[in-house]
Amino acid sequence: MNKKTVSLIFSLVAMLSASSPVFAAGGGNLESAGINVRDVAAIQRGAKWFVNYCFSCHSASYMRYNRLAEDLGLDEDMVQENLVFADVKLGETMEIAMRPGDSEIWLGKTPPDLSLISRSRGNDWLFTYMKTFYQDESGGWNNLVLPNASMPHVLWQMQGIQKLSGSGHEGEHGSDSQLVLATPGRMTPEQYEGTVRDLVTFLDYLSEPAKLKRKNLGIWVMLFLLLFAGVAYALKVEYWRDVH
Repeated sequence: MNKKTVSLIFSLVAMLSASSPVFAAGGGNLESAGINVRDVAAIQRGAKWFVNYCFSCHSASYMRYNRLAEDLGLDEDMVQENLVFADVKLGETMEIAMRPGDSEIWLGKTPPDLSLISRSRGNDWLFTYMKTFYQDESGGWNNLVLPNASMPHVLWQMQGIQKLSGSGHEGEHGSDSQLVLATPGRMTPEQYEGTVRDLVTFLDYLSEPAKLKRKNLGIWVMLFLLLFAGVAYALKVEYWRDVH
């Protein structure tokens, strides 16, 4: 292997590392989301949590309802009945009714579209973010991953109310600071973690709907390349036999 080849390999690795969502998102001590985008049942459950708890403020304008039905193996009538809460057609994109100007007045800022949030933030960031909301000394919501986040904890009834415990001061979380469940929610910590994982799995699918088909197609492409490599090697041996 010559120097140019080695240099090219290191350049490609550096480019992939720099474009990774985890590096782009920043932050440390992130928990592994451990999602499986091929788990269609998890994506279906995540879609349910999304439309019930996120979709009132956050749109997903790159996704169409009929595409959602096709990818997740759902009947269009089922999608219309369970995932569509407005007078829209299945061919339309997942837009919210709240106008940007109104949301800025009511909420202080326009909530971001979540179509590509998984790619921009990373799955581990989203998973940890949704698990580390806590009630601070002012009685409002805060977050360990994104301190002073403007978003309220919309899933608090499921998780319960967490409080910060340890020597870390507000905004200066020490290494021994930890979250303590002060008021239990409707779910156990394990159940809530599963709910967040399902939601993140849906957001991961949402950021690249073709990923489901791409990953399945990738297996066949790799098998073809493996077979082609065998044929190419056999031809190489045959050609060089005459040369020698």
